[in-house]
Amino acid sequence: MSARPSTQAVEAPTRTESGSWAETTDLRVPGLTIAWHPDPARIGDRVALTELAAGREASLSRLSPAFFPAGGGEPRPLEDTFLSRSPMLLSLQEGGAGGMTLSPGQARTRLIADGEPVEGRRSFSRAELERGVALLLADRVLLLLHLQLPFSLERPPSYGLVGESASLGRVRTAIARVADLEVPVLLSGETGTGKELVAQALHVAGPRRKGPFLTINLGAVPTSLAASELFGAASGAFTGAQRRRAGYFEQAHGGTLFLDEIGEAPSEVQVLLLRALETGEIQPVGAESPRRADVRLISATDADLERACEEGRFRAPLLHRLAGYQIALPPLRERREDIGLLLKAFLLQELAALGEEHRLTRVEPGGKPWLAAPLVDRLLRRNWPGNVRQLKNFARRLAIGSRGRGAVSLELVQELLAGEGEAAPPEPVVEAAAETPTSGRKRYRQPEDVGEGELLAALEAHAFRLKPAAAALGVARPTLYAMIERHPELRTAARLSDEDLRRAIAANGDDLEAAAVELKVSASALRLRLRGRSA
Repeated sequence: MSARPSTQAVEAPTRTESGSWAETTDLRVPGLTIAWHPDPARIGDRVALTELAAGREASLSRLSPAFFPAGGGEPRPLEDTFLSRSPMLLSLQEGGAGGMTLSPGQARTRLIADGEPVEGRRSFSRAELERGVALLLADRVLLLLHLQLPFSLERPPSYGLVGESASLGRVRTAIARVADLEVPVLLSGETGTGKELVAQALHVAGPRRKGPFLTINLGAVPTSLAASELFGAASGAFTGAQRRRAGYFEQAHGGTLFLDEIGEAPSEVQVLLLRALETGEIQPVGAESPRRADVRLISATDADLERACEEGRFRAPLLHRLAGYQIALPPLRERREDIGLLLKAFLLQELAALGEEHRLTRVEPGGKPWLAAPLVDRLLRRNWPGNVRQLKNFARRLAIGSRGRGAVSLELVQELLAGEGEAAPPEPVVEAAAETPTSGRKRYRQPEDVGEGELLAALEAHAFRLKPAAAALGVARPTLYAMIERHPELRTAARLSDEDLRRAIAANGDDLEAAAVELKVSASALRLRLRGRSA
């Protein structure tokens, strides 16, 4: 896909006198993004309020400003008939602090800002603009007031990533920069930020696109099986090995091998990987001679590997080998303007699977939408600690929970958000998992202190990923395994019947992540189970 110039070519802010917009080194200006609209096609449209940088007021009404479609096209105002034609006015705060003021003017449109009704003038600090302010107009249109770049000279391909934020744009630019090179890439970011999607994009955009793309979660590979899983085993190498077995490196020959959760790799596995990277060869278990390994490695972690190296938990030479190029993925709370587009994409996918896609795509002028803007307002203001994966899982539960009913109810959204732990702080603090001052080791909660409901809720909130679920509960991962074994509603992937596996995988269109959520097991453990079944 070739780069195209933005349809919105405007001057960047240059003023520096008192009361002007921030420093000249920051090219961002306040802007508006449509997070939800009665016409779903308008979601994601945006406008940069560049007149503010020139010292003028910006208007907000049914008729202005004109929003530019994310995919290109002619700009259009909000156009919803429930909005007042008389404008509200946006202006910069005096004194150069970087804040803004919104004045109602003659507008009669009901306005709610970040969940609070606005009757008169309302000021927003620079910090609020950095985070993004949710503006709900007439309970019909939801906007995000935030900082954005006023223009873009180039637009990289989307690579299948949904969103138009500047932070996601930097990820796309990084993919374009390194995809055609053979250097190993290290992806870093919080859980659920889409590291595997970026790894797949690097593969598809690179010269190995016709080769295989394989994923292995190193945190889920037992140390005793690591060598055979990675490098394979010769016939007779160990009890039960009646035929030669190809490891991940051999299966990915000529393609890409994605090493997920590299920070969780045991020390013994790190040694094996380092040896393979240094020599370019692999030694299958029981084989007499090594073999060449022609794979491109992409690794991912949500851990601070630099710190892990300093603490002796990760080998620095391995980190240097893996991090030929690094791409940091932003958390969802730092790309809040993408939430509307992501939610729409996930809902369309889930509704289509249920045969109810029309609920979101059918537009009736002046009618009640299937999902009302005030409900999305609550979602926009969440921090989503599980990031894009958590939002996707929420969209699935929302589509299923409203199946066969009318419009989405407030009660359903409240019920789903309660299951997500809406009242919990953005960064959960588990007192029982704090480090003791004497030993520097973590104190974990006892299994009897965790109720069955709390265990199930934590696993569901983290899509049955065991590492973040254990951290949220404040228990060690081996303790979590034992708790799952005892829970009456949970099974391990190893204990699932073949019939249950086939049914769940078929029902979810071969999406193992979705099948794992339905089966209430770890996706990594499910992959290992399937691999063992096919061996």
